[in-house]
Amino acid sequence: MFENIVLAFDGSEYSRKALQCAKAIAERFEATLCLVHVFRNPSDLLGYADYEKLFSKRKSAAQAVLDDALQELGHITFTVQEELQEGLEAEAILKVAESCKADLIVMGTRGLGAVKGLLVGSVSRKVIHYAECPVMAVH
Repeated sequence: MFENIVLAFDGSEYSRKALQCAKAIAERFEATLCLVHVFRNPSDLLGYADYEKLFSKRKSAAQAVLDDALQELGHITFTVQEELQEGLEAEAILKVAESCKADLIVMGTRGLGAVKGLLVGSVSRKVIHYAECPVMAVH
């Protein structure tokens, strides 16, 4: 039923619960799991002397989040692809889902920016609204 599953992971409690759900589904259907983490570009500092240093620091921190997710997956019997994306969270998740022909997107209902989500609309709400495949929002 599911061949390609996208897991949006930000390291939050809810994304860790989503990871466990995505793992169980991927194991059950022998699906490919595309693990996605999105980080923001410090574009407001573009042109400053420390821009490259700050960008590198954010990218390294983002890779550490992906590495943490891979470690939390533990022993697996399915294929995992890593996607480290730069940009706006919902848009990047949707782009990855489209490019890997996702049958399902799994993500937490709240991420690390819960207050921001209340003010401008949560990432999960945007993904649910615009996704072309089913979305499982884990609480």
